[in-house]
Amino acid sequence: MSMLPESPRVLALANQKGGVGKTTTAINLGTALAAIGEKVLVIDLDPQGNASTGLGIEHRDRGVSTYEVLSGDCSLAEAVRETAVQRLWVAPSTMDLLGLELEIASTSDRAFRLRNAVEGLTRSRLFQEIGFTYVLVDCPPSLNLLTINALSASHSILVPLQCEFFALEGLSQLLSTVEQVNALNSELTIHGIVLTMYDSRNNLSSQVVADVRETMGDAVYETVIPRNVRISEAPSYGKPALLYDLKCAGSQAYLRLASEIIQRERELRRVAA
Repeated sequence: MSMLPESPRVLALANQKGGVGKTTTAINLGTALAAIGEKVLVIDLDPQGNASTGLGIEHRDRGVSTYEVLSGDCSLAEAVRETAVQRLWVAPSTMDLLGLELEIASTSDRAFRLRNAVEGLTRSRLFQEIGFTYVLVDCPPSLNLLTINALSASHSILVPLQCEFFALEGLSQLLSTVEQVNALNSELTIHGIVLTMYDSRNNLSSQVVADVRETMGDAVYETVIPRNVRISEAPSYGKPALLYDLKCAGSQAYLRLASEIIQRERELRRVAA
């Protein structure tokens, strides 16, 4: 009898503020984790579907999307698509997700649709064949029912935070939401905060880094993601930055972040043991 693969670690990438590098981080962190040997599934829960586009999944190829999964019409395994990156898969999204909240608002399991879908995935033939080790959930830029589903299904939350003036203000709002979601998911913890769009020529960027580190301490990853033209260009080619230009500063930063996340995971397992 073959051994079943262990359940994957589920990380939600969330920040109710738009334009902080959340989807960019989902795409490139997923690629970086795959590059160092992990088997990664990115679940796109943003109706804009930018993570799907950035991983090369055209709109016409999204026949089964996360909308069908959360509405109960299909299993998560049926929505999974291969990407051009080895060991990286994606469950794409469509604009149909915009209407989901109204459709499921009156159902008793409305906050647990994604959790149930991920549990179903771990029992599927696809999971037995692949054995995903990480699931990254790209959340929409708002604290709506889609984000609540992501947080209810996740072990930890990874917060991308742009190096700008109001960064900490948005963070406090998100942290209070995490406290509220603990009633639905007592396991949920903050895995870490990743500072994005850092501009070394800008004094404000350095000040934000210092302030966030002082406020949040060890929760902030050592790795800082720089503002980088190659990272911005890559999605228009339907590629992660690591495929578009592996040697650019942004790609190298995401590889360091992936290593740091793996290291934190080892420490968490050691403490749990």
